[in-house]
Amino acid sequence: MMIVAAMLMTACNVGPRYKVPATPAPPAYKEATRLTDAKSNTTFIAAQPIDAIPRGNWWIVFAAPQLNALEVQVEPANQTLRQADANLRAAEAEIQVRKADHWPTVGIDPTVGAGRYSPSQPYFNGVSGLSAAGQTTQYPAEINYELDLWGSVRRNIAAGKEEAQATAADRANILLSLQATVASDYFDLRAADTLQRLLNDTVKQYEEALRITTNRYNGGIAPKSDVTQSQTQLDQARVLASDIAIQRAQYEHAIAVLVGKAPAELSIPLSPLDNNLAPPTIPPGVPSELLQRRPDIAAAERRANEGNEAVGVAQSAFYPSVLLSGALGFASTTAISSVFSPASAVYSLGPGIAYTFFDGGRRRGIKTEALALFDHDSAAYKQTVLAAFEQVEDDLVSLNVLTDEAAEQRSATASALESERIFNNRYVGGVDTYLQVITAQNTALINERNDIDILRRRMDSTVSLIMALGGGWDRTQLPPQ
Repeated sequence: MMIVAAMLMTACNVGPRYKVPATPAPPAYKEATRLTDAKSNTTFIAAQPIDAIPRGNWWIVFAAPQLNALEVQVEPANQTLRQADANLRAAEAEIQVRKADHWPTVGIDPTVGAGRYSPSQPYFNGVSGLSAAGQTTQYPAEINYELDLWGSVRRNIAAGKEEAQATAADRANILLSLQATVASDYFDLRAADTLQRLLNDTVKQYEEALRITTNRYNGGIAPKSDVTQSQTQLDQARVLASDIAIQRAQYEHAIAVLVGKAPAELSIPLSPLDNNLAPPTIPPGVPSELLQRRPDIAAAERRANEGNEAVGVAQSAFYPSVLLSGALGFASTTAISSVFSPASAVYSLGPGIAYTFFDGGRRRGIKTEALALFDHDSAAYKQTVLAAFEQVEDDLVSLNVLTDEAAEQRSATASALESERIFNNRYVGGVDTYLQVITAQNTALINERNDIDILRRRMDSTVSLIMALGGGWDRTQLPPQ
């Protein structure tokens, strides 16, 4: 009856119940809606549901076939992700290790021993039939089982499951980060291609300018300084055109490593961005959805739950433990042939109760440590949520401002190019000096480069916003407990 009563008590769980750490979410993102612009008289449309982001292959919103081909190579080949896979397998194996504590341990411990006793020892008087030498043979089977009266084993298993879920979320976050890095590097590489095209065209333009100034000098119309200024302008453009190749090659090498290849194994053909390209619109949804869609938030929350389970395990140490043990086998001090006779059968069975009355504060210290670690994990979860809100707001304001900048920059570039054309015609007509042409050329080139850089930043910010919103992931993709 005592054993049955003890078994019924295994439903007890000591320690605190887990509650998700409270993190207030604002009703909407501050930067998700834009006030009417006094200059352009435009407003931002209210955000639509976040499900507009494709599940899984989120990068297809950019409609870039080369990017699509690169992205699908990340998951099967990236070595950083292979490390995350190994971590996940280890976490799942740890659950099995902890589940073993729910079961008794069964084993055998056969022993064969022999010895001789000294006739000179006390109480050995050489009585007939008593030998100075002896042999003992035992074949016992043993079973031991500790009742989980206070839920220590169950909480330990639950903590292992929480860690496995957190590790799975870590893997999802690493994959999302790798995919976002590929996309960002890809658009940076394409921006380098666009800049390369611009600089190559600029070199051709300056070569023509040098030809004109040289002809004018040879004809006695222009001074030698016009030729030297034009030559300097051309040489500087050639340097810029050559230097961009370094940056492009480095982006290509980085992409190769991300898709699990050596840099020598990947070659991405030159493909400049369309000057009229605009990044896709990504609706951010509402902040409360972010708690379900970001894998790093899910990982932090699962570890807070794991910390709560550790508090329960520490609390259970303050209660007594009950151990059921037994042994069944054969033992004999005579010939081995008689060991397995019914007369040699032996057994033992009985419960044991253990309780520590004094341990110098060890248990209290362990519990205090567990509570502190839970507070740490709770704060880490809250900080992760706040940082996620911050990242979304940062990317939204970046996209909002860059959209306006792009329109203003296109206007500035058009004006600069027109000024360059006018000054060049006035120089050919002998009205202006070549210094004014050079100034106009520099201004036009700077503005054209700004056009490309703003487009690059808009594409990067769009990728960053998708990552900040969790890509196509949500908590339903966590492994079941």
